[in-house]
Amino acid sequence: MPELQRLHAGHAPAVLAFERANRTYFAASVPDRGDDYFDQFTDRYDALLAEQEAGICAFHVLVAEDGSVLGRFNLVDIENHTAELGYRVAQHVAGRGVATTTVRELCQLASAQYRLRALRAATVRQNAASQKVLTKAGFVPVGPADPAHLGGKPGTWYQRDLVHPILPGGPPWEGHGHSRSSV
Repeated sequence: MPELQRLHAGHAPAVLAFERANRTYFAASVPDRGDDYFDQFTDRYDALLAEQEAGICAFHVLVAEDGSVLGRFNLVDIENHTAELGYRVAQHVAGRGVATTTVRELCQLASAQYRLRALRAATVRQNAASQKVLTKAGFVPVGPADPAHLGGKPGTWYQRDLVHPILPGGPPWEGHGHSRSSV
């Protein structure tokens, strides 16, 4: 059974293989990463791990039983209890509910572990599959996305408000600089 794991240095070879194997597939619906991404993969990967360590982002991979990467699921620009969600799944598992199931799992993780209150995701208008994933995972359209954010293509922002579980020791807003009315 595939497992969602927080990105670490040991995932690098499998992530690179995933990106190479699915490059053409991804480029059909999202802007291509370009040759520089692959030429400078190690430096870029190390930079991602540094951003994660700094708490700016939280990167995850969906790992198959054989250790291959089936998808990437990222929380980027974490700030003020919100983050932007980005994800991509391998072509051979697309259309099987893998993205929807994993986005739902990441939403739970975002709330419980990272204490986020809302996630946003942008998708280009012609990416009906991604829009379907977001809608099934509880996201709602909230407005147009700047084409510059989506490789020059028009798109839509989606958002999902997250519910924090009540943890031992009181409500999640206590001790975090937020009043109850702001939750």
